[in-house]
Amino acid sequence: MQVYGIDLSMEKFDVNYIDQNGQERKKEVKNKLKGISNFLATVPADAILCAENTGTYSDMLVFLSNQRGLRIALAPGYTIKHSLGMVKGKSDSVDARRVREYGERFQDKLIFNYYDREEIVELKSLYSLRSQLVKSRKILRTGEHSRSNVPMQSISVKKHTNQALAHLDEEIKEVEKEIEEIIKTDLELNENYELSVSIKGIGPVITTDLIIKTGNFKTIDTARKAASYAGVCPFPNESGKMVGKRKTSPFADRKLKALLYMGAKSAVKHNPEYRLYYQKKKLEGKPHYLIMNNVSNKMLRTIYSVVKNKTPYSLDYLCPDPRELKYSNGSSKKVA
Repeated sequence: MQVYGIDLSMEKFDVNYIDQNGQERKKEVKNKLKGISNFLATVPADAILCAENTGTYSDMLVFLSNQRGLRIALAPGYTIKHSLGMVKGKSDSVDARRVREYGERFQDKLIFNYYDREEIVELKSLYSLRSQLVKSRKILRTGEHSRSNVPMQSISVKKHTNQALAHLDEEIKEVEKEIEEIIKTDLELNENYELSVSIKGIGPVITTDLIIKTGNFKTIDTARKAASYAGVCPFPNESGKMVGKRKTSPFADRKLKALLYMGAKSAVKHNPEYRLYYQKKKLEGKPHYLIMNNVSNKMLRTIYSVVKNKTPYSLDYLCPDPRELKYSNGSSKKVA
């Protein structure tokens, strides 16, 4: 079976493969619609394309490969680099050969990629735009705050800043409205969205981020995988007699981890289940950030549970705090 190693870049990509006569072949392909189409027309139907995951540079290649029914796998550059031992030198053609060698040696570990459907692509684009607008608003607000301490302030700068902030607020609201419309018009997306936001502490932003990055809870299909991806799952650190402290991996989605932390803060404040969990761990002497990391992990397990069971989250299933007696008038009495 032929494996085509591909080193991607914005303008072009290098291809390395072994032909039917056992000879190593190289070619350079323009990373455009016409160039990719002409290249894929020469690839056998049973071949495997293996490329380094470089983000949007691979989108067109993945889309057209799916259209032609060709299998394509995108592997992380870190994984490829550290699977081949010590290597020296670097060039695009050499990198393509190394990607091919990785694909040939680890065919059983390759995960084939499929381009997202139109709704997910549109959702990703709008969500990315919202993040950029929010970042721009934050920069303007930070600059306005620093200028407020200057003895002599510019009225003109103040006016233009306020106009820009008002415009950004309006655009962010419009983008959020479009994101909500896309989710509501898709039955599957809307169902998982409503199930997730039924959990106190999980809001629209966290849910949208999870839907995008987990492929609507299908690509990353378990809470354990999601916790590892978000960096809230500790891994053992042991060797022989040495037993080190369990740590989370630095190779994680930091934005998702930050969002989960903010959600955990809200859950501890407003959700009785997580508040009791936090208090219990605090009494055990656990540090604050360790507990919040555990709360984030617990939240992910809850999200995947309600999505899998198609049952909204409900406080009625919680075991009440035995220290409190609830009365019908809403008052409570502590029990010693």
